[in-house]
Amino acid sequence: MKPIPEALQSTVGQRVDLIDTPALVVDLDAMDRNIQRMADFARKHQVRWRPHAKMHKSAELALLQQQAGAQGVCVQKVAEAEALAAGGVRDITITNQVIAMPKLHRVARLAAQLAARGGRLGVAVDHSEGITRLAEAMAQHGSDAGIDVLVEIDVGQGRCGVPPGEAAVPLALAVSRSPRLRFAGLQAYHGRAQHLGSSVGRREAIAQVVRAARHTRQLIEAEGLTVPLITGSGTGTLVHEAASGVFGELQAGSFMFMDADYARNEREPAQPAFEHALFVKTQVVSVRDTHAVCDAGHKSHAIDSGLPTVALLPPGHALRYGNGGDEHGLLYADGPEARLPTLGRMLWLIPGHCDPTVNLHDFLIGVRGGLVQGVVERIIRVDARGALT
Repeated sequence: MKPIPEALQSTVGQRVDLIDTPALVVDLDAMDRNIQRMADFARKHQVRWRPHAKMHKSAELALLQQQAGAQGVCVQKVAEAEALAAGGVRDITITNQVIAMPKLHRVARLAAQLAARGGRLGVAVDHSEGITRLAEAMAQHGSDAGIDVLVEIDVGQGRCGVPPGEAAVPLALAVSRSPRLRFAGLQAYHGRAQHLGSSVGRREAIAQVVRAARHTRQLIEAEGLTVPLITGSGTGTLVHEAASGVFGELQAGSFMFMDADYARNEREPAQPAFEHALFVKTQVVSVRDTHAVCDAGHKSHAIDSGLPTVALLPPGHALRYGNGGDEHGLLYADGPEARLPTLGRMLWLIPGHCDPTVNLHDFLIGVRGGLVQGVVERIIRVDARGALT
């Protein structure tokens, strides 16, 4: 476990204006409200929620979500699962295919470790060879703990998964016949639908997902095998999966921090009012006639989903963030009455995409009492930073 640097630890109890820049800061009050709204939403719709921890990569935050009622967490990598398990998380699903035998042996060991602690591990498959290799690894490891296996169907993402319908049936049956493997249901996630700007577009996309998942379940159950769960969904579409009567579990993760990309979506009336809770604190280090320069470039925030937006500005003082390279951001007055910020001014950026932004940082700085007058409450480790295997 990487120790918290003394200089960073010394900020605990200090005012937010004393946080050095650039820094990744969590508004703990907003985050707590987001978690509670998600818990209330899941309870109202009688579905489980298993947030994706690839977003925050923190065992501390995963446990916080579970205390609020989350079933467990999802991850995408074996190394993420290992890092979170080491931090005390005991209910983990790897929503991805694992094919390499060295990784599968790690999966088998982790499944046994979690079972010994009263937990469980799950993993997705989309090929008979993947099932065979997983069964072999579990057998070679000599553990009778077992592992939950989800058959992944491609419901529109165009990535992993077999086509919905007939193709999933033999995979489900193969899992059910294999010792130490437990058929746990279907993985049905449409990632691209999360970022469709139109609420109508998202609703129509998920309607197709629901039909495909329901049909696949019917075909499998016609063979005498119960489908215990259909799981998937994300922050952009969770209202539709929750209301479908088909999905029993939601995997939304970004709701906890909410990035600029999700904020651009047309909001669903039924969606909880999630707030921005993740910010990059930055300082103006140079001012020119045409623009100002801050010290947060794209080494401090991901730009794959667009550039960050500048938050907490007075009305009429909007700033537009421009790409200044690795270490700098360019700030332009955005509007006839807007003015460039002065030298030394502290600003708050909302990242375009929270997941890869978090992965750029070893620690999150948790602030209580708001970003204007709050204080640093705690430092949160990003336990699974760089966990790519």
